[in-house]
Amino acid sequence: MSVAVDCSSEETADILVESQNSSLLENETEDIEEFFNVAMELAKNAGKVVRSAFSEKKNINTKLTGQDLVTETDQAVEKMLISSLKERFPTHSFIGEESVSAGKKCELTDNPTWIIDPIDGTNNFVHGNPCIAISIGLAVKKELLIGIVYNPIQERLYSAKKGQGAYCNNEEVTVSGQTELENALIYSEFGAHRDPEKLEIKFGNMYNIIMNGHGIRAQGSAALDMCGIACGEADAYVEYGIHVWDIAAGILIACEAGGIIMDPDTGGKVDLMSRRILCASSRSLANQLKNQVTPQSFPSD
Repeated sequence: MSVAVDCSSEETADILVESQNSSLLENETEDIEEFFNVAMELAKNAGKVVRSAFSEKKNINTKLTGQDLVTETDQAVEKMLISSLKERFPTHSFIGEESVSAGKKCELTDNPTWIIDPIDGTNNFVHGNPCIAISIGLAVKKELLIGIVYNPIQERLYSAKKGQGAYCNNEEVTVSGQTELENALIYSEFGAHRDPEKLEIKFGNMYNIIMNGHGIRAQGSAALDMCGIACGEADAYVEYGIHVWDIAAGILIACEAGGIIMDPDTGGKVDLMSRRILCASSRSLANQLKNQVTPQSFPSD
């Protein structure tokens, strides 16, 4: 599934998804409003659960590696979100991090599909670091139409609807517009994988970024990284090994804030299931950053 690589006004043709056009759901605006309002309310309710559990002792388990963590709160929040959405919209489909981890097939079809990460930044959550987020995206006919990212600890609620701008706590946000890597602050993440060869490539990429930019930061949350780009708090973000639930909501928020989204391997359209992404405040910066990173291969979602 390929999504737009560019949501700037200068190149509106790039906004289109392959084989799609701007008429998607043009007669269903009321439906999108309903979907958005329900998801916003559920995100706030989920935030209460996460906030309550944040300072409590946690029952921690691991998934793929000893650094790939899951807690009872992750599982409870995802169950609450999916069951509530399914009750309101019984014909919709769902992709949830913990559901997939438990064996459910990860499949993105043309059906309205909610893409959910109950706690993006579980490692941070376990250690009491406030950089955590509930991430909820909605794709219809494989096009992202709704993105909600909520950090209930820092009380920052990011949201976007296709074609209607991006917001943080109801205030519209825009990217920094930075065009030069030498003046840019970049987000990138280490991820949970501990394969020495993949880590060596990641370290090399980060070295190149540090040597050619202002600096590099790792917040531990892909969703918040992309929202940081949307708000102009950093200028670009690149990562290999992320999953669709990490980035779906953040893609739309960054895009609606004027950001550039591209495949860091090809410079073309992003495949949501490909597990790689580059997000930047300008096309010039995106291209410069792309030239500093060595591609990595991960199994598709």
